[in-house]
Amino acid sequence: MTDTTAALTTQVYRVWIKATPERIWAAITDPEWNRRYAYQAPSYYELTKGGSFHAAATEDMKAFAKAGGFEIPDTILDGEVLESEPPRRLVQTWRMLMDPATAGEPFSTLTFEIEDAKMQPGVCKLTVTHELAGAPATAAMVAGTEDSGAGGGWAWILSDLKTFLETGKNFAE
Repeated sequence: MTDTTAALTTQVYRVWIKATPERIWAAITDPEWNRRYAYQAPSYYELTKGGSFHAAATEDMKAFAKAGGFEIPDTILDGEVLESEPPRRLVQTWRMLMDPATAGEPFSTLTFEIEDAKMQPGVCKLTVTHELAGAPATAAMVAGTEDSGAGGGWAWILSDLKTFLETGKNFAE
């Protein structure tokens, strides 16, 4: 038996990427990199404990929302850096601001861990753990469930990150 609520409370995703830890770290934390894959929303980090995090809405996102009869804010995600150990570990709080369904939900905790793959030189394992207690709408969206309306969630983001780092192209190209 699977407890769906528990499964959504802590979500863990792993992907193996043929790239150095430094390239993966940059792709996650540098807006010049992170705007080039997945939802293409540039994310900005102050990579010190207590530093800020935010992601900005793109013009395409704003146009899509407007066509759907609603508006999204300029800042679509925000949070705070809790730990920063470049290029191996980043822990942050994370809150979605662009969807009314997530209004009032608490900050969640997001952890990125980058490890050298023991089985293959030149390959790293990226593990993303998203702790979502008290945030069921956010949990459904980042899980990429079909009824969330938010796209493919973390699995889609990490798949496109891998494609981008290994080929230089994203899903849209």
